Amino acid sequence: MDKKKQLRIGLIGCGFMGRTHSNGYNRIPNFFPDLQYQPVLQAVCSRREEKVKAFAAQWGFASYETDWRKLIARDDIDAVDICTPNHLHAEIAIAAAEAGKIVLTEKPLARSLDEAKAMVDAVTKAGVANTVWYNYRRLPAVTLAKKIVDSGKLGKIFHYRANFLQDWTINADLPQGGDAAWRMDVDVAGSGVTGDLLAHCIDTAMWLNGGITEVSAMTETFVKQRVHLDTGKLQDVGIDDACIFHCKFSNGSLGLFESTRYARGHKALYTFEINGENASIRWDLHDLNRLEYFDNDCDSDVKGWSSIHVTNGDHPYMDKWWVPGLGIGYEHSFVHQAADFLKSLETGTPCQPDFKNAYETQKVCDAVIESANSKSWKNTNVEI
Repeated sequence: MDKKKQLRIGLIGCGFMGRTHSNGYNRIPNFFPDLQYQPVLQAVCSRREEKVKAFAAQWGFASYETDWRKLIARDDIDAVDICTPNHLHAEIAIAAAEAGKIVLTEKPLARSLDEAKAMVDAVTKAGVANTVWYNYRRLPAVTLAKKIVDSGKLGKIFHYRANFLQDWTINADLPQGGDAAWRMDVDVAGSGVTGDLLAHCIDTAMWLNGGITEVSAMTETFVKQRVHLDTGKLQDVGIDDACIFHCKFSNGSLGLFESTRYARGHKALYTFEINGENASIRWDLHDLNRLEYFDNDCDSDVKGWSSIHVTNGDHPYMDKWWVPGLGIGYEHSFVHQAADFLKSLETGTPCQPDFKNAYETQKVCDAVIESANSKSWKNTNVEI
């Protein structure tokens, strides 16, 4: 057997996403043993030493840093994985690329189109491998949806609709800023549900159905002022609590997207549906191992929506896990993305979405915000 090649990971950020990425790397030797590259958790970085030291011990990192610049400068780091709040993505990614490191970053790529473009330019100039963790692509049922769409079974596509609903900010006393509520601070996050939740929907939609060419959007901020944890002062809220937009795709189909953090009773309801001339498919994150399929060519006496339990060995990724009928979970999407990225290093083929591809999603997010602010249609200039 060929000797494994090590990919020494330097993870920056040890919050929720830091945990998902670390778990993803840790499962690779167990479930993807044939990969030529194997991840090594070399170092993790966060500002608070007590927290990052405990994180390193829990997840198996060999060392830790409290300054991300020192982590990037280390000779024993091959790849920098960015799991920080959005306002740090660009600075860290550009510095890592200039240091010749492989760069991975959480979504969205950046806070703005300008930041995203600078990141794309940096990795392109440095010629370093890169990817963005739009993990929902890697859930087997979603990957199967891609296979079905690409096969042409749906026929001409007419409609794409998606939503991502939460309810965690329905509280006027909830602060903005700080470690826990940075997604509420526009200077840190860049936007609200558009960059946080709709970015996932947009990435999946353009992967499945092609480029979004123009959008018309409406946003709302329901609580206009909140106390900022960093200043202790009541400040204006700049993020969008809710966003609805409709759009056109390059293939002529129409799209309808909705996201909110004010949908009482929903914690993470992410769904999409595609309607074609011959068939339709739909998927729900709450039942993530199932893909629903309607085939209009079926005999009329058995025609109806069928529920495909995506757990067979010939379904995407499932040959790596258990026996048919036993499902997997949210965390496995990160294992799959880590595995796909490691495989891409073997083949030399970019792991999608790379920075360039995620830049196209950023174009749509920016156009959505611009459309809502101007109350007008906006072209996205997407090149997919």
